[in-house]
This record gives sequence, structure tokens and C-alpha cells, in this order.
Amino acid sequence: MKIFRTEHPATSSRSIRSLSVRIIGAIAIIIPLSFAIAQPLIPVTLGSTEDFVILAGSLVSNIPTSTITGNIGLSPAGGGNITGFGPLEVTGTIYAVDASGPAGSVAAASMLTTAQGDLTIAYNDASSRTPIPAGTFLNPGAGNIGGLTLIPGLYKFTNGLSIMGSDVTLTGSETDVWIFQIASSLTVGDGIQVILAGGAQAANIFWQVDASATLGTTCVFKGTIMADQSISLNTGASIEGRLLASIAAVTLASSTVTDPGSPTAVDSEMQPDGFKLSQNYPNPFNPSTTISYQLPVTSLVTLSIVNVLGQEVSELVNTVQTAGSHQIVWDARNFPSGAYFYRLEAGAHVSVKQLALIK
Repeated sequence: MKIFRTEHPATSSRSIRSLSVRIIGAIAIIIPLSFAIAQPLIPVTLGSTEDFVILAGSLVSNIPTSTITGNIGLSPAGGGNITGFGPLEVTGTIYAVDASGPAGSVAAASMLTTAQGDLTIAYNDASSRTPIPAGTFLNPGAGNIGGLTLIPGLYKFTNGLSIMGSDVTLTGSETDVWIFQIASSLTVGDGIQVILAGGAQAANIFWQVDASATLGTTCVFKGTIMADQSISLNTGASIEGRLLASIAAVTLASSTVTDPGSPTAVDSEMQPDGFKLSQNYPNPFNPSTTISYQLPVTSLVTLSIVNVLGQEVSELVNTVQTAGSHQIVWDARNFPSGAYFYRLEAGAHVSVKQLALIK
């Protein structure tokens, strides 16, 4: 049996080498483009603004009782424009430009000027990110993202952005980043939630708002809001993130504001190096809320709910628990509205925090 060749071996080798060069050249072109397309967003650098959960230009007002975990700052307006905060509402420091701030506040004009400058830098960074998105990243939902599930990316809205009708879900890993460029106002409906899935972190979500932002009654929001004008939270609204208003006011009404932590948030299952009881979330709440705590060593743990008379009304935990992060939900649907305290005892450590049930 004879085997017939269709071309000379030498010619075949040259053809193969030529084809190989063309393929390698094509790969050399394709690979850089692929990496450029797949390059993830990096978080917006907040600079010293990261030291605050609330920063405003003209006013910070509060209708008690709110729960603020983190620092509050106001500049350039005077400290007298920080109003309505009781002595137990802020776990952090209130900074003012002068000595006219509320009792316990700290005058730090230079630090606040720097923070406002860093806010301008961060705002401009978020607003100027390119390339300008197209397709599903440009005005998704025709400006209302309620009911949508959004992957990480740079989203641009040529008018206002609303979250109405249904919750919105942001799904991605703990290192993924979302940036929302909003050409007008941000409006979140009553009871609406921003839900995080797949490990997404509130610290990696940035809402750049050209005008003002309004969060509706009892809504649950995630991420850092950087507004050119004002930010308003209606009764019972809560945010894991930051409220940063460049020119105008931040106004609160029985609100909960919690520091989201650093942009490179660590795995919450890592063993803690100390005992910690976190503020319940949401707070105020109706009818249920989550209480989280960390144990550095295996301990006998007792977690109970106490009313304002000091009477225990519910025991949530009474058992030995291992070192690590723990959380439990208190369903208070059968309890009357009012202020309560939750008391955690683990070994020799005892910690108490206040919560508010509003029906």
C-alpha cells in the first residue's frame, strides 16, 4: 500500500512554521486585549474620608433615637449645626470645626478640611471612571433597578436612579466592585433592600450622586453614598456604608448607620483576636433583627434581652460556643414597641447594647 504526499516535506515544514508564526502573533494580540477587558474595577480611594460614616457640608441633623457606629464630621459649617444626638447614639467621635458642637464633640477644623478635600477627590474619581459603559451597564431598568440582579461593574445613569417596587441584588465576590454614576438624584423606596449575594461587600459599593439622595422609610441600603448635595434618611432607614455629602446636609430619623469596614474586607469566619459584641442590624427594627458577636476562645455564652426595667424578657443563647463569629436573630413580633437591651456574657466578658423595636 502506497502513501501519497501532497507536498514536499521541506515545503510542509516551512508552511507549518509560517502558520505557527501567524498563530503566535494572533495570540500575542488577543491576550493583552483579553486581560484589558477582564481587568476588574478597583475600589474608589476615599483617603481620610474613610474615617467617617457621616460627613456633611452644611448640617447633620438627627431625630432620636438613631444608632451610629463610626465617626461624624461637619465642615465648613460650624459645630452648632450638628443637632439632635443623645449621649448614647454614637459609637465613635463627633468632629466639628469649632467648639460649638454637641457635648463631647472634638474641634478638628484642619482634619475636616482635609476630609472634605479627599471627598472631592473620591467623588471625581468615581464620576470620571472610564470606559463609559454601554448595553446592560447603561441605564439598566430604564433608571429603576428594583427587581434586578446586578453583577460587578461600572453602571452609568444619564438621569436619576431609583430603586422602587422590589429589592435589588448585587451578586459577586468579596473583592468585586460596583460603581454607580448617577447624573441626578438617587431615590430608594420605602422598605426596599439592597441585598448582597455571593460574598459581595458593602465597602466595595460606591454611589456617586450628582444631586441628592433619599432613602425611604425602613429601607436597608449598602455602600458609600457620595452626594454633591444632601442625603436624607427617612424614619427607620438603615445603611451599612457611609453618608458623604459634599455641600449640603445629612439628615437622620431613627436611623442606623454602620461602618462597612475597609475595602479589602476579610473573611468573617476568620478567628477573631478579641471579644466583640456588634450593634444589632437593622436597628430600629420590626419585627426581627440580627445580633452578631465574636469569641476569641471557646466559652459558655449567655445572650439575653432585657427591658428598660432591667427584667430579662427573652433568652436567646445559653450554651458553650466555639471561638469565631456567631449571630442570632431575635424575632420580636410578640413584644411591644420600645427600647430594649441585649446582654452578652462569655466567660469573664460582659457587654450590653441598646436596640429599638418600632411597630
